Amino acid sequence: MDTNAGDSNTVPGAAPARRRRRRPAQATARPAHRGTTVSGTIYRDLRDDIVSLKRKPGEPVIEKQVAETYGVSRTPVREAMLKLADEGLVEVFPQSGTFVARIPLGALPEAIAIRRALEEATVRYAAEQATGSQIALLRATLERQREREAAGDMDGFHDADEDFHALLAEISGYPGFWAMTQQVKRQIDRYRHLTLPVAGRMSKALAEHTAIVAAIADHDPDRAVAALRQHLTDLQLGIADVQRANPLYFTS
Repeated sequence: MDTNAGDSNTVPGAAPARRRRRRPAQATARPAHRGTTVSGTIYRDLRDDIVSLKRKPGEPVIEKQVAETYGVSRTPVREAMLKLADEGLVEVFPQSGTFVARIPLGALPEAIAIRRALEEATVRYAAEQATGSQIALLRATLERQREREAAGDMDGFHDADEDFHALLAEISGYPGFWAMTQQVKRQIDRYRHLTLPVAGRMSKALAEHTAIVAAIADHDPDRAVAALRQHLTDLQLGIADVQRANPLYFTS
């Protein structure tokens, strides 16, 4: 059955199909962002929806509905889908349709190891040279995470977590480390979103971040690296439990 073929197919979170002629891009509910192409905007929005699990693993992504949401033809949608497929975030099956890819279980340990190597270097440099004002910024980010945890805002907590790690790279003097890390952690991020509802997970992550900041504030690179290593090792140790709780979201 072709999931892109009819108006009867729906996807949670996607706009309903409309029986009207295509509108110009500037009239859509989700306009292109300044400095990006339409296909780039569609790619980014779909990627964010997939990584945040707003679009669940195994869920169909219907080209026609996406095109109508943005008021465009299917060409930029297909361009976005190809890029998402290259990143392992969607799977395209001829005569069946496009689906959000399941999380590749076997790829997670290697991705976490690569991320750990990059971020260990980051925190070492940060601990060697962080200024007082930069340490204050790190502590402010921790406070944002506390507020999001208290509010039960898992998406907000994740965003503050991302800001924390990006700030570490900036303080290190090598912000490109974070850009490289982002290239390898898409699947990790999907998995991380599944860990946040686990009881105590946000508190544990926050405590681990606090230990990293304390080591940086003391200008102790070895302790900062050890705290970061523990933080990311704990993430890897939870894979089996999360997979058992969400078996349909993973593939070997």
